[in-house]
Amino acid sequence: MTGTGIERMVVDTERGKVRGVVEGGAVSFRGLPYAASPVGEMRFAPPQPHPGWTQVRDAAQAGPSVPQAASRLEKVQGPRVPDWNEDGSLTVNVFTPRRALGDGAPRPVLVWWHGGGFTSGSGGWDWYDGARLAALGDIVVVTANYRVGPLGYLYLPEIGAANLGPQDQAAVLRWVQDNIASFGGDPRTVTVGGQSAGAYSSLMLALDPATNASITRVLLQSGPFGLNPQDPRQAAEHADAYLRLLGIPAGTDTAKALRTLPAEQLLDAYGRLSGQLAAPGNAAPPMYPVLGAPGMPRTRQQALADGALEGKPLLIGTTRDEATAFTAFDPRIQNLTTTSALDLLTAQSGRQAAQDIYQQHTARLGERATPAQIFTAILTDGLFRDGSLDVADHHAAGGNTTYVYEFDYAPAEDPYALGATHCAELPFLFNTFDAYPHIPALTRAEDAERALGREFATAVAEFVTTGTVHNWLPYAPATAARIRHFA
Repeated sequence: MTGTGIERMVVDTERGKVRGVVEGGAVSFRGLPYAASPVGEMRFAPPQPHPGWTQVRDAAQAGPSVPQAASRLEKVQGPRVPDWNEDGSLTVNVFTPRRALGDGAPRPVLVWWHGGGFTSGSGGWDWYDGARLAALGDIVVVTANYRVGPLGYLYLPEIGAANLGPQDQAAVLRWVQDNIASFGGDPRTVTVGGQSAGAYSSLMLALDPATNASITRVLLQSGPFGLNPQDPRQAAEHADAYLRLLGIPAGTDTAKALRTLPAEQLLDAYGRLSGQLAAPGNAAPPMYPVLGAPGMPRTRQQALADGALEGKPLLIGTTRDEATAFTAFDPRIQNLTTTSALDLLTAQSGRQAAQDIYQQHTARLGERATPAQIFTAILTDGLFRDGSLDVADHHAAGGNTTYVYEFDYAPAEDPYALGATHCAELPFLFNTFDAYPHIPALTRAEDAERALGREFATAVAEFVTTGTVHNWLPYAPATAARIRHFA
């Protein structure tokens, strides 16, 4: 206990002692450095070991977010007050059942990555507070920051900048292996999981030979698997365009220039580059994981064919109406005609393929569906659902334990026709409904919503604990009846 009546607990880590806070049935340790601050010479460089500390480090508050602009999904999830700071941003948050720190029985671990389109997000935000999930499931939950936007995905390998975000994530997994036993976690039973860009990252980590062995199970929520990794040539072109926007001329010391500019200037140029590259229906950010760089030595398809995921139980799913988050507030999409919708699709896949897929979705949705609704459904399938089912089909066909879900809950009041949109399941998983006030994707959090959340979170916790889910038939390839629906 402290003088304020708040109960605290101290744990040893390799870099020093940390003091967490007892919160109900869990103990929360927030803002623990897993790497040195990525500032000065360590900006645009792979993560380096943290020097450690000598006094007991207070772990009541999360560390700052990594530098970033506002999320493009603010209208869906709600705005965040900017809380970023490069210094001290590479941190983890550990949520452990209170009894796990005393009974000597190691708990399974879930390392969970936030989404944000490789451009925004923070593992320290209250949206992803893991205390309730840890207590409910008797598991240890770890969330973390990783560098995003230009600081995490600028491709300039000549200065050491190549997939720095994934390199941060690999450093987190090493931290977990070295430290999680002190928090009551079992380093031999680690599920890596996440949502959206976090799901994409989780699969990358599970398929990468450098991190594969540390991962036991895989949880993938709404992964944009229709997004191919960035080609190195395209990534280099975007890097060149970025440097021009920053006013860094060719022939100068690029590394020195990038490391001395204010972070605000780096973010401003990235925003302008995003505007230049933006196109209706294109969800790809200017910078994201690059094929052949650290963390992604080969394509997902090749890695799966090589058996990289064999033997690891998989829980994978999507929301029913993923893409409404990207199209509901975009007048360019909402004002589409059949002709303009077909033109957009043709630019992506060719005329005949565009006509075929448009007709298929029109038949499925019915004659009353608008071009915007049809285009949104095509985007949902192409960016999220089809790729997720491809991964599930391949994994199940190999005889591996596979579970597939679809999250169908939609708000009772839905003025923007979001339905079960991208990110809709997050407050249900973490029981953090109160962290999402007044957002259109969740208009209430009453008994029915909380019961659905317990059902979904319990299924996830069972999977993390055992690799199976009670009373849930494993998925069989191309068997829609084996998809578990949450509504």
